[in-house]
Amino acid sequence: MVELKEIVSKLDAEFDINSFGKDASFSRFIPRVYDPLNFDWQTAFEKNFVELFNGLMLKGNSTVEKVFLAVFPTDKVLERFIEESNSGDLLFMHHPLLMECGDPKGKWGQGFVPIKEKYINKIKKKNLSIYTCHIPLDCHKKLGTNIAIAKELNAQILVDDTVNAKNEYVLYCNIEKTNTSNLISVLKNTFEIPYVDFEGQELDNIQKVAIVAGCGDVVDWMKEAEENGVQAYITGEIHCHIDNDYGKQKYKQMMEYASNTSMSLIGVSHSASEFLVHKTLMKDWFEKNFNIETVLIPQEKWWL
Repeated sequence: MVELKEIVSKLDAEFDINSFGKDASFSRFIPRVYDPLNFDWQTAFEKNFVELFNGLMLKGNSTVEKVFLAVFPTDKVLERFIEESNSGDLLFMHHPLLMECGDPKGKWGQGFVPIKEKYINKIKKKNLSIYTCHIPLDCHKKLGTNIAIAKELNAQILVDDTVNAKNEYVLYCNIEKTNTSNLISVLKNTFEIPYVDFEGQELDNIQKVAIVAGCGDVVDWMKEAEENGVQAYITGEIHCHIDNDYGKQKYKQMMEYASNTSMSLIGVSHSASEFLVHKTLMKDWFEKNFNIETVLIPQEKWWL
């Protein structure tokens, strides 16, 4: 057993969540999805979380026996957490809301979706805790989502390349020379996905890559990567498949760019790209710092 306050304190310090201030995304999206439901999220969630939108979101019993790790709070992720946990256990996630990102070979998603009130009530009744860490996890120099991908690909991070100082969400690396087909095979195996989302060129000689876990469907980032000699742009999403005007506009912009790019653009799914850090670096971090049992909860369908 480990004291919850000890885990929370160490997480807060490790990710320096106070220094980031309000999370730019979830400070907007949490009110946007909960307010129309008349759900009093400001009372339901912990005070510091309501201010920062990172950190301890729901507080349960004071001692923790197991830490569960997941990316998005899908219904099935939450059901498994509730079913397999003991009172006081902690769920560590990257996001406090589900984001239906859409399937490049299936249905488009509806964007951000709230956690159902029934699950929040069950979590509170069982005295469980939830801690989420968004941008501070993405940007961490040793435990970041991009760092985890680079490590798994045995990539050499270009530490002397000033481009890595320009955008903290894009990581430039060198990998062993390969081609598009082989790189896609490696990525499918690494992220345990049935297929990738692909646009751009199929290349015979790839060595310099850009890595962007999560939403990498930013044309300006892709243009900058191309200008800096990148041959393959690896990300969670190369397209926005959210079924609204915003998603359709972003998809159109992306397709216009993709028709002329010289790079291979490879999407491995938003959730799979970010689950890797839980599976590797964060799992190790919890076990080494607290000698505690960790349980991975992969998403039931990576393209959702």
